[in-house]
Amino acid sequence: MLWAVGQYYAYLGLAVLILTAVVSAYVLLTPYHEVRLIRAGNRAAACSLGGTVIGLALAVASAVAHSLSLLDMAVWSVLAGVTQMVVYMAVARLLPGLKTRIVEDDLAHGLFLGAVSIAVGLLNAAALTD
Repeated sequence: MLWAVGQYYAYLGLAVLILTAVVSAYVLLTPYHEVRLIRAGNRAAACSLGGTVIGLALAVASAVAHSLSLLDMAVWSVLAGVTQMVVYMAVARLLPGLKTRIVEDDLAHGLFLGAVSIAVGLLNAAALTD
């Protein structure tokens, strides 16, 4: 029983660490400061970053559930994080004014980016199964 509790905390701790690290890297990738914008009440930034966090958490949760080891889980989780960053770059190319529109609190752009991030997170999660 104690071994299982240790495993639980090891997987949970590593998952939270990876989620935090990847979200931090994602925020550095984007040309605007999501946290600052969210603190100022920017809904577009909140929807965009919120969708990214949800999408990534879905993929990390799937990696935790289906991995054979902590290393296996970490590798797949980081790969899912890289995929989320590629999604941002793809949407930014699709919507050339994305930076300006997020900063200006254009909710349509924030919701679209957030929704795409969640959708890709679901696909990531499904791809990480046995």
